[in-house]
Parts: sequence; structure tokens; C-alpha cells
Amino acid sequence: MSKFKKKSESSQDIPTAALPDIIFMLLFFFMVTTVLRETEIKVKQDIPRAEQLVKLEKKKLVSYLYMGKPKDENLGSEPLVQANDAFLGIDGIVQWVNQEKSKLSEVERDQITISMKVDEETKMGIVVDVQTELRNANARKIMYATPQKTADDN
Repeated sequence: MSKFKKKSESSQDIPTAALPDIIFMLLFFFMVTTVLRETEIKVKQDIPRAEQLVKLEKKKLVSYLYMGKPKDENLGSEPLVQANDAFLGIDGIVQWVNQEKSKLSEVERDQITISMKVDEETKMGIVVDVQTELRNANARKIMYATPQKTADDN
């Protein structure tokens, strides 16, 4: 009896020589097309310096309010409140807080922190009004954002 051997000289390997090129092209594509967008601040921000600072652990739980005179002179010279990219009236703060809470999970909603960046020339009256509205919206954690005081500031 004779034995027959199957001849299979064709290889089933997948060519991977071009794989790094493809990965770098994809990486380059996403780097070019991705837009890292931050809020455009439309109010004057000359923030007072602080001596003691506390760093936040969960930045996704922070929503920002900016207060100060508008940069656009057509909007007047009275201090305005800006949230995200829009100006808010004092009466719209509760609705804005509820929208920000709805973006979070059910567990994190009570842990929301409102970071207020207030221009140093802003009168305290508008700040107190905003604090009152935040209390009405049950946003009890309020933080005042400020740069750290340096030795040159003395």
C-alpha cells in the first residue's frame, strides 16, 4: 500500500506589514478631526487670588457659573451670569441646575458642585442672589474658583 501525502504549501497567514501604517493614519485622522471644546467665556474675568486651595477629585460633577461685566459692550455694563455658552437671568438658575443634574446619574445628582468664577469687581448683591437660587435648586455644594496666591501678589 502506498501512502499519499497532501501537499499544502499555501500559507494562511494574514499580512501585517501595513498594520502600523493604518493605525497611525487612523490616529492622525482622529487627532485632526476631534474638537476639544471648552466654554467660551463672555464675561470679564479678573479673579481674586486665594491662599488655600482644595483640588477637586471628580471634575465631572462640577458645573461652572461665570459672573462679571460682559465683554461685548452692546450688552451693557452690569454684571451678568453665564452658564455654558449662554447668559442666564437670576430666575433661570434653578432650571439650569436641574438640566445639569439630569446629565448625571441618579446617584451623583446630589453630589453636584457649582463652581463660581466671579470677577473681583462684581458687586456682592448678584452673588447673593445666585447663591439663593442655588439653594432653591438644592445645589448646596458651592465652590469659588480662584488661582493660587503667589509671592508676587503680596
